[in-house]
Amino acid sequence: MKITSTYFLLLLYTPFLLQAGAMEELIDQYQAKGAGPFTAEQGGVAWDRTVVHAKSSQIRRCSDCHGADLTKVGRHAKTGKRIEPMAPSVNPQRFKDPKKIEKWFKRNCKWTWGRVCTAQEKGDFLRYLQQY
Repeated sequence: MKITSTYFLLLLYTPFLLQAGAMEELIDQYQAKGAGPFTAEQGGVAWDRTVVHAKSSQIRRCSDCHGADLTKVGRHAKTGKRIEPMAPSVNPQRFKDPKKIEKWFKRNCKWTWGRVCTAQEKGDFLRYLQQY
């Protein structure tokens, strides 16, 4: 079977297209809830925000577990468990399933901020992460 350059490029970029599709699907859902416009800048501000956790009174931020370099492996601050890189350029599997993305938003927002993230915050986070 002869592999054409178009076919090869499609195979090469399929993981990125799937990831972009899932992220854009969620962004559309957040906009339908009245959120937006979303910006990478606001996502970065939220990512670096230091929060006093409502229940534990501990100071937390996203980078405590995910690290400052999103292309590198992170470690959970409490358990030490390995966290695969957040950067879609390094880990294209990270953002291909909207249900998993929502699951991790729910879990991580509650653990870090002591509450569920708003649709606006989630959309801004996705725009921020897309630049990696």
